[in-house]
Amino acid sequence: MVIVPVPKTGARKGLQVRILPPPPAMFKFFKKTKKEPGNLKEILSQFKDLEMNFERLAQELENFKKESELSIQKIGIIRFNPFSNVGGDQSFSLALLDGDNNGVVITSLYSREENRVYGKPIKKGLSEYPLSEEEKEAIKQAINKNDEKRKPKLNYPTTGSGSSRAY
Repeated sequence: MVIVPVPKTGARKGLQVRILPPPPAMFKFFKKTKKEPGNLKEILSQFKDLEMNFERLAQELENFKKESELSIQKIGIIRFNPFSNVGGDQSFSLALLDGDNNGVVITSLYSREENRVYGKPIKKGLSEYPLSEEEKEAIKQAINKNDEKRKPKLNYPTTGSGSSRAY
């Protein structure tokens, strides 16, 4: 049972009290399922359980951080026109890098007669193979985009919803 003050309307000014029904069963997850500790020994036991859970979660987080360093985190793409007889920027260089700037740069060169695709491995932002200017730019873009993401932002641009609140 919840008692809520509700403003009166009409000739009488002031507040009236409305008794609301109990919340639906879906809100019962807020109910306590365990009894509160009765003595110091039970409190210390609960603290020890919390400490063990915290250590386990901290270890899982560290493992996740190590694993995520090996996933693709940085992407850069450059579109360009390498041939004068083909209109539009239908060719591209795509850099896919992990947290240590290791990965691959994929380049597609489109012409009217054929489409060629090249892949070159990247280690620490460099390749043992010669890189075109577009490939270098795609790698640079991928590395720089990630650096920008790490900088804290004070305000985010508003969307079409009309909201202008800062996050």
